[in-house]
Amino acid sequence: MGKRSNFKRIPRDLYRTIDPRAGDALARLLEPETRFIEPCAGHYDLAAQLIAHGHTCMDASDIKATPGVRRADALKLKPQPHQIITNPPWRRDLLHAMIMHFMQIAPAAWLLFDADWFHTAQAKPYLAYCTDYAAIGRLLWIPDTTMRGKDNAAWYRFTPHGSNRITAWPQQ
Repeated sequence: MGKRSNFKRIPRDLYRTIDPRAGDALARLLEPETRFIEPCAGHYDLAAQLIAHGHTCMDASDIKATPGVRRADALKLKPQPHQIITNPPWRRDLLHAMIMHFMQIAPAAWLLFDADWFHTAQAKPYLAYCTDYAAIGRLLWIPDTTMRGKDNAAWYRFTPHGSNRITAWPQQ
């Protein structure tokens, strides 16, 4: 997975969030017993990690249903009382559309995607809504392998009102 690989991409960008460092990094930033929805849940890996940390997944969906995950299009979700936590597709047209949609329907959204995006010109209009940035490093995405991705990952927190300042959380 990534821009420097000649491996065939997995359809729908369904790269599983199996590396526990993804959930561990976010769990320490969330309020205790956070309730969330997961609109790009895939195989429920990320939700399961956060549940193990004491958080509650109120709804898990994806464009293709899997056990524990209902079928729904993230871009058609209705307003939510809970924040969104998800590993969205990293394809820019979908990612940017999801950032804007999630800002219209939820009090906040934590999105896991490549850390380099932060440093690109295309990120500028969306960074106005970003309040937190937590770098994680290279994650393991493919089950039954030991090879980590070639791109560093990060958690981004977006809110409808944004912030004049982005809190950058140190890696742990």
